[in-house]
Amino acid sequence: MTTFNLNADQQDCLQEIINVAMGQASDQLARYLDTFVYLKVPSIEQVNAQSLSNSLSQDQQSIAVVSQGFFGYEGIRGEALLVYQPQDSDRLADLLGYEPGELSVEEQIIDLSSILTTTFLNVFASQIDNQMSYSAPRLLSAGVSSVSEHLQQLSFNWDMALKVKISYQVTDYSFNCDMILLIPESAITNIKTVIDRILDEY
Repeated sequence: MTTFNLNADQQDCLQEIINVAMGQASDQLARYLDTFVYLKVPSIEQVNAQSLSNSLSQDQQSIAVVSQGFFGYEGIRGEALLVYQPQDSDRLADLLGYEPGELSVEEQIIDLSSILTTTFLNVFASQIDNQMSYSAPRLLSAGVSSVSEHLQQLSFNWDMALKVKISYQVTDYSFNCDMILLIPESAITNIKTVIDRILDEY
């Protein structure tokens, strides 16, 4: 799918940047958990406000969602959503090596989400000579309505956005979670400028 009029070289470059960041994030997670982390090929698509809401509604069965904003130089910014199914959130204490009662399930979810989000985005930023700052991660209540309402409260215009979905599977613990990056159209325009600069250097 053509995203925001990216040409073939721009799309390939963006895909490669995402692949490298995803690989390093999964490698760090695997080292942290001392287990193998399986990755699916990330999906990258252009979405509008309605299709974004529809795609989130497919996962509204009592999911847990952690949202964290990210902000870089040159107008690059967006929102990262970590999506967990309820059966997986019950495994977090074992997964992270916490003692019973050491942290609440909510705190464990936020802890893992912050690791995944910041690791991925720091590697992503380093490849485009950028640096990310982050808002505090926020655990949203279950259901798509709270996610949609949260996105609407942000300062970004979500009429059009780039949606990157990455699925992590931790085999030893039968644990899965999805990371969804939402990048508003204005930021994609800025990323295109950076990608062109990278391509010119080659």
